[in-house]
Amino acid sequence: MAAAWTLTARWLLTGDGPPLEHGTITIREDRIETIATAGPHTPDVDLGNSVIVPGFVNAHTHLDLSGACGATPPTTAAAFPDWLRSVIAFRRTRSDADVATDIITGLNACLQAGTTLLGDIAASGASWPTLADAPVRAVVFREMLGLSDLRSMVAFRESSEWLQVTHPTATCRPGLSPHAPYSTSVWLFLTALSAEVPVMTHLAESAAEVELLECRSGPFVAFLQELGVWEPDALAVSVGEFPLLARQVRATLQPAPPLLFAHGNHLSPDLPLADEQTTIVYCPRTQAAFGHPPYPLREFLAHGVRVCLGTDSLASNPDLDILEEARFVRRLFPDLSGETILRMVTLSGAEALGWADTTGSLTPGKSADLVVLPIAESDAGTDPYASLWGSDLPRRTLFRGEWR
Repeated sequence: MAAAWTLTARWLLTGDGPPLEHGTITIREDRIETIATAGPHTPDVDLGNSVIVPGFVNAHTHLDLSGACGATPPTTAAAFPDWLRSVIAFRRTRSDADVATDIITGLNACLQAGTTLLGDIAASGASWPTLADAPVRAVVFREMLGLSDLRSMVAFRESSEWLQVTHPTATCRPGLSPHAPYSTSVWLFLTALSAEVPVMTHLAESAAEVELLECRSGPFVAFLQELGVWEPDALAVSVGEFPLLARQVRATLQPAPPLLFAHGNHLSPDLPLADEQTTIVYCPRTQAAFGHPPYPLREFLAHGVRVCLGTDSLASNPDLDILEEARFVRRLFPDLSGETILRMVTLSGAEALGWADTTGSLTPGKSADLVVLPIAESDAGTDPYASLWGSDLPRRTLFRGEWR
């Protein structure tokens, strides 16, 4: 059996317990063996004036859009379909080789930020080969598009064939992503939910989407007509119908796989969203870049809804650093505790993606996935979370017991 080794630092934030000043974490092979207060274990490595936190979870990315950085700047919220037009135009310029390079670029940015688990939506599941071999855990959600009966059937067939040949590995799992209520028929959404794999869909991202579904009007009508995919009879009745339909389908699945609603910028916190397998993925800086109304984060949390964070893509976000999303949330919601915000980029994200039994907190028996954040001298006080909000010093990441 491999020898165990012990780490310590000024602070140890486990993600599922109180902060431990000079706490220790003992690792054997790729697992956490013990977590202890200062004293019982002599550290082999003292990281000094640093804070150790669980590996970060970025629950919503589009790595295949990493090449769009600066090419598709966010519009106003009212002109959201115009931004979608620019993204579609960008995609049409990319070869398969370009997309493969973009995925690697995005992955490297996530790794540098300390991400040890991510959820990635990819056209045709294109990120699977890269992520399955990368030093990171992931759920790859194959994107599904189709409003008409024909397009829905094609998307269903292609996704079914992909699932048949895409087998889970020790670090990578397949999922499905019926793209959004304006681009995916209700039938295709329900079919994806029945596939017994994790599902992520964009929901209530813009007011235009809400207007389309509730009134069959607004800027999305012209957008869909331009694409030749306007199928009003295939649309859901309202944004709120999707969580209700999902609950009905998932009641027949035991256990129900994870369900993630990306964005939820215009989603009512009163909807039935508070269950163990449903999560809202809030993308703070993308939400703000489009000028959407203030996000109902406090209301979601007050209703018991699990919320985690994502970066979305470089088509709308300045970078793929999930800690920067947490810092942005800290600035917007200074009343939220550091523990609450850290959980959104660690354990809540792991729960959302179905990996909480393996990662997301520094817990004995879980994978040794952690990030070391040096503490700036200006933050070296008694607040263990201060370095999360202020330190820009280089981070170190341990993944499965090895420095990455």
